[in-house]
Amino acid sequence: MNIRIMTYNIHHGEGMDKKVDLHRIANVIEESEADIIGLNEVDKHFSKRSHFQNQIYWLANRLKLKHAYSPSLSILSKNSSTAREYGNAILSKYPILTKKSHTFNYVPGFVEKRSMLDTTININGKLFQFMVTHMSLNRYFHAKQTNYIINHVCNAIYPVILLGDWNMKAGSKPWNKITNQLQDVWKIKGVGSGNTYPSLRPKSRIDYIFISSEIKLIDTEVMNSFPSASDHLPLIAKVTSF
Repeated sequence: MNIRIMTYNIHHGEGMDKKVDLHRIANVIEESEADIIGLNEVDKHFSKRSHFQNQIYWLANRLKLKHAYSPSLSILSKNSSTAREYGNAILSKYPILTKKSHTFNYVPGFVEKRSMLDTTININGKLFQFMVTHMSLNRYFHAKQTNYIINHVCNAIYPVILLGDWNMKAGSKPWNKITNQLQDVWKIKGVGSGNTYPSLRPKSRIDYIFISSEIKLIDTEVMNSFPSASDHLPLIAKVTSF
């Protein structure tokens, strides 16, 4: 049985026309036919920019998928009991058995806070560890986050699928560290540049899917049928071992 996996930075639903439209994001996911989707830059009651909407709940309900969420930023207001959050998420056709949010070290006022969502998903009786992250642009914090994730991957109980916006180049020092432990799907099967950012004229490959060696990669592609829906293009991998 083949499984389609997607990683997609949705830019809180804001497209290249500056309009926030989750219907377009949902259409991208539907057309991809992905079974499990890692999302970055997802708002949850965050601010006026996304109409204070719970975006992951809306997408999960619209697409009839299970979901998990990991806030990178969580702000409590005096006037509301609901936290304003922004972070990473997973949508899945398969049961999400466990979920945990790992918040990386943070210096207030210096860099944007980052996190990793770690889930266990049951795919037809087999358990897999799906992790979703959005890495810092700051090189020092990026290196610390990379080391944290590698340590976590090395201690994983189940085969790992690591998704996200990594803000790094293939061949860089952090990429080499990650690929000593996991396979970069584009490096194995990708055709062309694999660039995903910016979406209309992509010049950078910063969105990645990494998989454990026991997972067999069938194919991978950058999806570009709805480039204006976000400032990133989605990356898709078709895998098996199930």
